[in-house]
Amino acid sequence: MRYMVVIEKGPNSYGAFVPDLPGCIAAGETEAETLELIQEAIQFHLEDLRESGQPIPEPASKSTFVEASLVA
Repeated sequence: MRYMVVIEKGPNSYGAFVPDLPGCIAAGETEAETLELIQEAIQFHLEDLRESGQPIPEPASKSTFVEASLVA
């Protein structure tokens, strides 16, 4: 399965979350580290859902970019 991951840059670190997997989050010092950690978090999250007999959510989130301009 391929889940969308949102990465946010904070003042001193990066954070990531998966909209289709509530509670699945990770944080790291670099974007690359955060991507590695969120991939591990997704694996653990899915394994936990399976072991507890809960359904595995299908990936449904999408993303796109929207242009915006400042109005003076």
